[in-house]
Amino acid sequence: MAKHVGVKLPDDLYALLQEGTTAVLATFSEKSLPHTTPVNTLYPKGRDSILLSINKEHTGYHNLVWQKKVMLCFLDANNTAYSVLGRAGVVRAPSIVHPLMNIVRIDIIDIKCDRSSLCSVDSGIRWSYTSPEAEELVTALIGELKDLSKTL
Repeated sequence: MAKHVGVKLPDDLYALLQEGTTAVLATFSEKSLPHTTPVNTLYPKGRDSILLSINKEHTGYHNLVWQKKVMLCFLDANNTAYSVLGRAGVVRAPSIVHPLMNIVRIDIIDIKCDRSSLCSVDSGIRWSYTSPEAEELVTALIGELKDLSKTL
């Protein structure tokens, strides 16, 4: 059963965002069509916001610019299961790392814990880099998010 957590990132989710994880970003289009996007370039900005980088041509990006309200779903090891409702706003366009990437801040409106009494999340979404260049890009994007988390 879902449990309301509040508007501040709980300790386990905050730590997970600092270590690196993948979330599913949920948005809606102008025609009310749902859209999901896995995102792995995320970093917390304190306890009340999350920064992410996303391709400016991606449908999820266009939806969040139009709709503003988004959800992020986190499922990871140690029974981490949260849904974060937030209001999105572009804080840097383009990214200093790559001209096709923009930086978005999601200000948290509500967090709910989605842990189940029937089962436990043992592992989250796992991924690997497709090339050394991809690893370099993702590392640089996360570095940019870390820097922004200190200055915004």
